Amino acid sequence: MSRLLGTLRSSQPVARFQRCCGLFPAGEEGSGGGDPAEGAGESGVCNGTAAQRRPVAAGRGPRNGMRSGRGPQGCAQKYIVKNYFYYYLFKFSAALGEEIFYITFLPFIYWNIDHSVSRRMIIIWSIVMYIGQVSKDILKWPRPLSPPVVKLEMRTDAEYGMPSTHAMAATAISFSFLIATTNQYKYPFELGLVAAFVFSTLVCLSRLYTGMHTVLDVIGGALISAVLLVLLYPAWDTIDHLLLTSPFCPLLSIVVPLVLCYNYPKLDYYSPTRGDTTTILGAGAGATVGFWLNNQYATPAYTSENFQLGFPLITSKMLVVVLARFFVGIFIVLLTRRLMKSVVLGMLGYRYKFPIGDLEARRRLEVEVPYKFITYSSVGFSATVLVPLLHGLLGLM
Repeated sequence: MSRLLGTLRSSQPVARFQRCCGLFPAGEEGSGGGDPAEGAGESGVCNGTAAQRRPVAAGRGPRNGMRSGRGPQGCAQKYIVKNYFYYYLFKFSAALGEEIFYITFLPFIYWNIDHSVSRRMIIIWSIVMYIGQVSKDILKWPRPLSPPVVKLEMRTDAEYGMPSTHAMAATAISFSFLIATTNQYKYPFELGLVAAFVFSTLVCLSRLYTGMHTVLDVIGGALISAVLLVLLYPAWDTIDHLLLTSPFCPLLSIVVPLVLCYNYPKLDYYSPTRGDTTTILGAGAGATVGFWLNNQYATPAYTSENFQLGFPLITSKMLVVVLARFFVGIFIVLLTRRLMKSVVLGMLGYRYKFPIGDLEARRRLEVEVPYKFITYSSVGFSATVLVPLLHGLLGLM
């Protein structure tokens, strides 16, 4: 067993998967299609914060299928793509675990499909992601070594690897959506199961293709998420009811995440995990306060009208309304994020006497946590309260 775990934790299976999908380091034998001399000119190891590689020349574009990936501290690695179907498939799949997906998909569910489904998904996502992020900085397992692995991403390489939070989030979101909609709507369960499996599998495989995780990181992330789903499922209705009806909900929704963010595990060097965790918990906190307010003063969540036997038939008029809700909502959400970033960062800069462009100052605990938390709690609140109000004013409800 220990030998198997050692193999799954090593970089070689990741490198073999990349080669099978047509991704090669520049200059590797059998890669073809590029100039091996250029790839051979890059030497050293590219691995997290220890990376020390020569930066790629500015303005240099891909030639003969050759591209450049970067890691922290100017770590540059050239690679050759021989199969662009897998390249774009897995690059897209990797984006399904990034902020751009969360900030569009989760609000879309809330605005257009079902409030209760969205509530459960956001709560599960927040819990799973917090546990995953903290686990990374407690275990401190390194990411795959490069070489032999080709690394396609820059920012996340500064983090530790185990577990893969992309795998955790994909598993949690896809299967919580399946479970929540199965309880609310009538549709072929097998179809939903296949969709959830395909979604989570694509995201998991994308972490191998991009060279960001070992096989064990991905398997561990998916399993941890699955266990958390099993443990939390019996309490879903109870948690949902308390979040909507308890008078202490708004206070606890803000205080508890803030305490967790300020007491995040400390590292010897800066890692974006604390900022990412604060972003997630802030968005979840703002959304939860919005859920509570809507239930108290707008439309109560627990009514017989919320249960439907099946998805409504999609008509052209309904499609126009859905798209209108989405684009209006996303505009407000992105506007809120931009405004709050500027306002909060300006206030913190004035309080702690640093210029807004000072990246090192923005990474300090007393700056990063309130900056991220206030910004994204405002985003969550805007998505669940302000956007539905605007939808009503525009006749989109």
